[in-house]
Order: sequence, then C-alpha cells, then structure tokens
Amino acid sequence: MRFVLQRLALFVVTLLGVSVLVFAALRVLPGDMAQLMAGMNSTPGRVASIRKSMGLDRPVFEQYTGWLWGLMHGDFGMSMLTGRAIAATVKTRASVTFPLIALGLLAAMVIGLVFGYEATMSHRPAVRVMFHLLALVGGAIPALWGGLLLILLFSKGMGIIGLFPSQGFPASGWRQPVQALSSLALPALTVGIIDGATLMRYTRSALTELLSSDVIAMTMASGYTRRQAMVRVGFRLALPQLVSVTGLLFASMVTGVMVIENLFALPGIGYGLVTDLGNRDLIAVQSELFMLAAFFLFVGFIVDVIHRLLDPRMRHPEQEG
Repeated sequence: MRFVLQRLALFVVTLLGVSVLVFAALRVLPGDMAQLMAGMNSTPGRVASIRKSMGLDRPVFEQYTGWLWGLMHGDFGMSMLTGRAIAATVKTRASVTFPLIALGLLAAMVIGLVFGYEATMSHRPAVRVMFHLLALVGGAIPALWGGLLLILLFSKGMGIIGLFPSQGFPASGWRQPVQALSSLALPALTVGIIDGATLMRYTRSALTELLSSDVIAMTMASGYTRRQAMVRVGFRLALPQLVSVTGLLFASMVTGVMVIENLFALPGIGYGLVTDLGNRDLIAVQSELFMLAAFFLFVGFIVDVIHRLLDPRMRHPEQEG
C-alpha cells in the first residue's frame, strides 16, 4: 500500500508538471494566441472577441489556474471551431482510437508471444534466423509504408484480395459493430505487425535466458517436456518483464496510431488533433495534449503496480539475497 501511495503521489506531481508544460508550450508560440486562432486576416474586433471569450485577456496565472480547476472538474473547455465541449468531442474520438489500440495490441501480443516462443524453442538454426529477420524487418517497417502495403493487398476496391475497407469509419459508430470492426482491421493489423516485432524480440530474449536456467531444468526433471516447461513455468517467470514491455507498447500506440488514423481516415484522437492544429483550435489542442499525457502517465502507474504484484522480489527485496 505504501508503494501504491508513493507512486500515486508521483503520478499527481508529474501530472501537475505536465499541465504547466502543456499550458506554457502554447503560450510561447510567436504571435498573439487569439490572433492565431482567429486567423491572420481577421478583424481586430473578432480577435478581441476571441480573446475575451477564451479568457486570454486575464493574467497568465489566472488563466492557468482556471484551466486547471476546469480539468479537475471534467471541464476541458469549448472548441472554437465547433462550439462543442472538448470532453464530448474527445470521448467520441476515443471510441475509435482506443478500440484500435486494443485490437492492435491484441495482434501484437499474438505475433510477439507466439513467434517469440517459436524462435526460442526451434532446434533448426535456419528457422531461428528466419524469425530473427522477421523481427528486424517488422520493427523497421515505417507505419505509413506498412499501412499502404496492407491496403494494396487486402483493401476493397484496390487490393489484390478485397477483404476490408481502406478508408473511413461508420457514421453510426459502434451501433454497426461488424462494419466498425471491419474498418479497424487493416489499421490494427498495421500497428500489430510493427509492435508485435518489438514484443517478439523481448519475448525471445527473455525465454532464451530462462531456457538454460536451473528452474527449467528442475521442471523438466519433474516430468515435463521442454516445451511444457517453457509454457507453464518459463512464461510465468518472464511475465513481469513482458508486462512492462506490453504496457509501454500500449502507451506508445497512442502516438503511433496518429499516422495510421490519418492514412485510413479514421476520426480518432490522432486524426482530430492534427485537424485541430490545422484549424488553429489551440484551446482544444491544449486539453487534448494534456489528456494524452495523462494517459501515458496512468499506463506507467498501472504497469509499475502490476509489475510489483507479479514479481515477489520487488515486494520483498530483503529476501532476494
């Protein structure tokens, strides 16, 4: 409990620091923020109206504390472009982005764990070399190039095998689950292949180190085969390390899917952030960046706690010696 409270306090302090950085980053941009939001050809009256409506005429510290107070109460402000609450807009976009990340993570885990296990257990050097090359090539593929390749192979209309749509998301969202899942198939596979190659390397490294350990030898001496020992004992011992890697991959996918969402025209958080930047809706960008940073920190907090629960050596360091 003390560890959780310490990590929670660190999470809150770091989140406060991030809020300061995000708030300050948009204020140090050259030019008047209200002028940037209104456009360079706007009239002085329009600029003054935006400055007053967004509270930009108040002192900077008062602007920050007001924004922070709103964040604490779930009020992320109003979009200058649409007039909608930013929280509602992000919620709609998150219903696309987070299922995409979840599907991509599922694909990455299947690819990384299965191929990493087979690369470790294979007796044939040629097979091990093949898996090693797959991991290197998969991890080196740019997301844009990988997505275009999958479109040319599996998209309807232009692909060799027309299985999935290559653009857009159903207007009714998840009320059409089959169409929604079909729209996310190629983007999720793109993310899964790239991050699965990274997870494959970590899985192979962790299991290879355990393969020659006394623990696996003792397990095999108890009547298990080599593969049974690695599945039942090896994966369990490697789980803390793999959980940490998977948690980091999950967090990094938020930024990784920005390219994918723009390529496949998915109305997610990454696509919306690029759109808001292009439309100079800086108040929306400010809140969206903070929410992304908060998500990163929250995933790190959860991974730390799970890692400690899974690894007894971290709970009882005095027993390690």
